[in-house]
Amino acid sequence: MSTQVEPLATTLPARYYTDPEIFRDELERFYCESWVCAGRADQIANPGDYFLREVAGESIIVTRDNVTGDNDQAVRGFYNVCRHRGTRMVTSAEGKFSGRIQCGYHGWTYGLDGRLIGAPHMEEGSGFCREDYPLNKVQAAVWDGNIFINLGPQAGPLEKQLADLPQKFAPWRMQDLRLHKRIVYDVKANWKLVVLNYNECLHCPVLHPALNRLTNYLGADNEQPQSTYIGGAMGFRGGAETMSLDGKRRRDYLPGLNDEERQKVCYYCIFPNFLLSLHPDYMMTATLWPKAVDRTEIIAEWHFHPAEMSKPDFEANDAIDFWDLTNKEDWKICELSQAGIQSRAYRPGPYSNRETLLHAFDQMVLAREREAKKRDGR
Repeated sequence: MSTQVEPLATTLPARYYTDPEIFRDELERFYCESWVCAGRADQIANPGDYFLREVAGESIIVTRDNVTGDNDQAVRGFYNVCRHRGTRMVTSAEGKFSGRIQCGYHGWTYGLDGRLIGAPHMEEGSGFCREDYPLNKVQAAVWDGNIFINLGPQAGPLEKQLADLPQKFAPWRMQDLRLHKRIVYDVKANWKLVVLNYNECLHCPVLHPALNRLTNYLGADNEQPQSTYIGGAMGFRGGAETMSLDGKRRRDYLPGLNDEERQKVCYYCIFPNFLLSLHPDYMMTATLWPKAVDRTEIIAEWHFHPAEMSKPDFEANDAIDFWDLTNKEDWKICELSQAGIQSRAYRPGPYSNRETLLHAFDQMVLAREREAKKRDGR
């Protein structure tokens, strides 16, 4: 009696990495209609602090209002567009407002909550009303110190997209950690190739000799793929205690972790742009910002507990240098993947049964494409 063999799962066709029209559609579906991680709450610790983030070609102001109460609720997002004649108002990547946001063209001025508070030469009572011209808002929310923004006017709550992750990662107390180092990488590859690379370690023995000494590349404890995230955890080997140049831990464990959590690193991708790596003694994050169908800006950051950072002998370069080396190895292979996929010789290749997270990500991309076409009547 013959048995039916299931068809092999394969990679996506080349057009999903090379077609500018698909790229533009994905920016809309993933970056404009989803919650994207914009940065950290400690970047705007005080009222008036701000930073800019470019999302799908839109310049977004992320700032903190001077309202009292829950600080998370004071985080605001606005399009960087004056309501007078559409001028981009803020040009510095980060800084501090002096209690207001002012356009440098005609002086229209807005409060930190977005209200129009000054409009020179516009006469009240002549059909003009300041209340009708606030800054255009972008939804903003904070999860455990991580700021998310959503350009969709009908966006659901951030909690729905995060699913069970807040409970899962509560012991790491991310909101308590502080930025120590930021490195920005310009990678000549489609953003999805970066996600795929991040979510498998079969390449580690070949590509990452330093990393492969510290962890078993076949030892990943991956979760069942979810509609909004994929990921899992990996333990240490060879006496390593953390991911660093030599595997030695030079910092205290993060204070909320139990014995089991101290023995692993959690690697999760929260769609579409947040790569979260939680270590026993620090946190590394990366946010993906597509610039073209074949180019992605990656902002990598290393965060540590302030009690460790205040010590005179605080050391961080062992972790930063390790991941900078590993990241560059990953980004280079992503660029080579992009170059190969652009060849006329490329055809979708087979996934192994250890690449289920990657296949699940591809299927999610295709499912969202189908949903968008159905919604738009295409």
